Amino acid sequence: MRCLVIVKANPESEAGIMPSTELLTAMGKYNEELVKAGIMLAGEGLHPSSKGKRVKFNGGKSVVTDGPFAETKELVAGFWLWQVRSMDEAIEWLKRSPFDGGTEIEVRPIFDPDDFGANLTPELREQEERLRKQVGEKKEQK
Repeated sequence: MRCLVIVKANPESEAGIMPSTELLTAMGKYNEELVKAGIMLAGEGLHPSSKGKRVKFNGGKSVVTDGPFAETKELVAGFWLWQVRSMDEAIEWLKRSPFDGGTEIEVRPIFDPDDFGANLTPELREQEERLRKQVGEKKEQK
């Protein structure tokens, strides 16, 4: 199963305070372990919400709101995309991470095509597979 591991923002990340060299070193070592184990598919840190925007859709219209956004506990500071056998395996890997100081991390499974049942028609399934292949090819070209 694939899952998204969401690192929640905190006042420091929202203020744009960069992690220490020690934490970056520990994270680099941890990420190497994830890659070697075939777990990590992607992972990045995010700029604070002051550099972001939100788009709200309603009644055929869209409204754009500039950051920063007030509720730090609702914001994301970074993420990983992992391939694991189960949610339990994801949690075991996460427990080995170098985080401390009240950092909160959320792990959410990513839908597989079969999760959509009959709503994902054969035509839609073919389209999704074709698009995934195209994305993979574009990654290889870079």
